[in-house]
Amino acid sequence: MSSLLWSSAFAGIKVGLSYHTPLQFAGVRFVISGVALALYFRQWGRYWREVVDNWKYVCIVSLFQTTVQYALFYEALSLLPGAIAAMVSGSSPLFVTIVAHFALRDDRLNMLKVGSIVLGITGVAIISFGRNQLTPGVSVSMLGILYLLLDNTCAGYANVLVAKHRDRMNPVVLSSASLLVGGLGLLALSFPIEGWGLKAVSVEYGVALLWLSFLSAAAFAIWYTILQRPGVKVSDIAMWKFLIPVGGAVLSWLLLPDESPDLLSVVGMCIIMASLLLHCYGGKKQSNN
Repeated sequence: MSSLLWSSAFAGIKVGLSYHTPLQFAGVRFVISGVALALYFRQWGRYWREVVDNWKYVCIVSLFQTTVQYALFYEALSLLPGAIAAMVSGSSPLFVTIVAHFALRDDRLNMLKVGSIVLGITGVAIISFGRNQLTPGVSVSMLGILYLLLDNTCAGYANVLVAKHRDRMNPVVLSSASLLVGGLGLLALSFPIEGWGLKAVSVEYGVALLWLSFLSAAAFAIWYTILQRPGVKVSDIAMWKFLIPVGGAVLSWLLLPDESPDLLSVVGMCIIMASLLLHCYGGKKQSNN
C-alpha cells in the first residue's frame, strides 16, 4: 500500500513544481504531513513525551529520511534527464538491502535475493527509458548520479535505523515528528538557496499540495509500522518499492490524456513481477530450511 501511494506522487509533484520551488514545496508538504499525523494521534501528552525523550533519534531519522534525502533528490532532478533519474532512483531497494546486510545480522544477502534485485532494477530501467526517451546529445551529469546514489544510501540507513529500534517510539509519532522536523529542515535550506519560492496559488496547486501531504503522512506511517513489526526484514519490504514505477505508469495511463500503454513499459512491469515472485520464492525456501 505504501509503494502504491508513493507511485501517485509524481503527477502531484509535477503540478506543484509549476507553482513552487522544489525544496520549499517539499518542506511545506512535509510540515503539513507531520502536523496532520500529530492531529490524528490526538494523545498529546504521550506524543510530546515520546518526542522529547527521543529527540536525538527523531533528529537523525528526520535528517536522513527527509531533509538530506529530498534535498539530494530534487538537486539530482535538476541535473539529470528524467529516464536516468528514474532508473537510478528506482534502484533504491539494492542500497537498502546492502545497508541491511552489513547492519542487521538476520538480513543477509544471498544469490536469490541478488537475482531478484537485478531483475527488479532491469524492469525499472526498461520502464524508465521506455517512457522517458533520452534526447540525442543530452549529457548525463555524474554529480547528479552521485546525488541519487547518496539519496538511496540515506534511505537505506534510515530504514535500517527504524528497524533496529522497533520498540523505541510509536510509528505514528515517529512519522509525524520526523516529517515535521525534516520539513522544517528543508524550509531552512530553501530560503537561502531559493528565496521566496511560491510563484502563484490556484485550486490546482492546493489540491496537489493536500494530496501529497496526505500520501506522505499515510505512506510514512504505514512504512514505519511495517518496519517496526517483529520478524520483518528490511530487505523484504524494500523489494516492494519496485512497484512504485509500475503504479506510476498505470496511473499516468489512466489519468493523463497524452499517456498510453507501450510495449517496453509492459515488458518492464512483467520483469518486475518476476523479480517479486523470485524474491518471495527465495524467502519461502529460506524459511523452510
